This record gives sequence, C-alpha cells and structure tokens, in this order.
Amino acid sequence: MSINTEKNSYTIIFAVVMVAVVGSLLALMATGLKSKIKENERFEKQQNILYAMGVNRNQDDSSVNFIPTTEVESIFNNTIEGQYVLTGGEIKAQEEAYLIDLKKEITKIKNGDKASLPLFVGSNDNQKYYIIPMYGKGLWDAIWGYMAVDEQMIIKGVYFDHKAETPGLGANIKLRYFMDDFIGESIAPNGKFGGVSVVKGNNDPLNEDKSDAEVDALAGATITGNGVSDMIKESVKLYQPFLQSIMTN
Repeated sequence: MSINTEKNSYTIIFAVVMVAVVGSLLALMATGLKSKIKENERFEKQQNILYAMGVNRNQDDSSVNFIPTTEVESIFNNTIEGQYVLTGGEIKAQEEAYLIDLKKEITKIKNGDKASLPLFVGSNDNQKYYIIPMYGKGLWDAIWGYMAVDEQMIIKGVYFDHKAETPGLGANIKLRYFMDDFIGESIAPNGKFGGVSVVKGNNDPLNEDKSDAEVDALAGATITGNGVSDMIKESVKLYQPFLQSIMTN
C-alpha cells in the first residue's frame, strides 16, 4: 500500500514527527554539553576578573588577549587571595563567589531584600587589588564588567562587556583604548565616593587629567556611555561601605 504524500494529513504528520525528532536531538545535545557550557562560563569570568587586574596576554597597545582557558584556573587561584560576599553590611568568605549572578542580586536590592554581593581581593606585581563586579543597562541590553582599585581607590584596570550594543559604536566599550582610559582615575576624588563618568567633549581626549573622574566618550554611543557611567556609579554605591573601610589616604 503506497502512501499518498500529497495529502495534507501526511504533511502535518511528517512535520510533527520531524519536530519531535529534532527536538529530542537538541535536548540530548544540550544535556550533553551542559557541563562544558558551565565550565566555559566559569573560565570566562575568571579571565575577565584577571583582565581587570592587568593579568592578561596583551602583546601590544591595542589588543585584548585573555589568559588561555588551559591556564586560567590555575592563575586565577594563585592570583586571587580571597573571594567574599557582602550581605547586609557583613562580609564573609565564599568559594567561587564569582559565580554569583549579580543581576539577580541587584534585583533583590531593588525589591528591598538582602543581597549577596561578590567581592575579590588579589595581588599582581606585589600590589593588592580589590575587584568589584558591575552590571548595568546600555542602549539595547545589558552591559557588565569588573573594576579593580587599590587602597587609595585608584582604578588599576577595568573590563567591560555587553550583550547587544551597536557594532563600531557602543560595542567599543570592550576595546582596549576605551578601557585603558579608566586606569589612574579615582572613584573617590578628595575622599568623596562617586565613580568615573564617560563624558562627551571633556576637553581631555588623551585622558591625561586623572583628577577629573572623567574619560572621553565614544563617538556615536552617548547612551551606552551614559550606561557605563551609571553602572560604575551604582556599583561604587553598593560597595562603598566596604571600600571606605579599606581606603587609605
């Protein structure tokens, strides 16, 4: 008995079977790759934190090269001296604090609940660094990053990333020339905590003035730049009680 492949019923049954088969295969692949995906996410966060500390494989003045995944875990464990969480004014050590979802914790704060804010302490070239994660909103979607400061609240390095900013414009927040501008700026000039603002036309295109808490804006990316400014400001505000406790003059 032959099958009439031109019937509508055949087309519908064939489509249902194919969807079921493809769906099952995708589910199996997702399950099989889940551990690998989690591992890559862990390595990426370790790379980003280390990059903010100046621990990277940059070869020139423009590249952004991370510690390879084959080495990053070992270097991270040797560089980061402590991982902590800040909860309701208390600080406690916590392993793998870098895996905390900062977006969810910030949402808790907005809802009036207690949150667990991750914090990292590390050293590079015999200098101690305090690294705080950041999360904010760009033009189209989320932006995030890490900022490393010393005990005088001078920025020693940053790393920014984004989900969907415009290529060639807002997406440039993760390029070397923009991130390097933040190095040397203070998040607490004259002892007053605030942050560092991305400012259009700040009359310091080479960013030689490190006392103004400002960096030059990205061309054509005003909203993304404002998002970075707000992200840094809000992050400093969240961590200010701790940062004040370790600040030295």
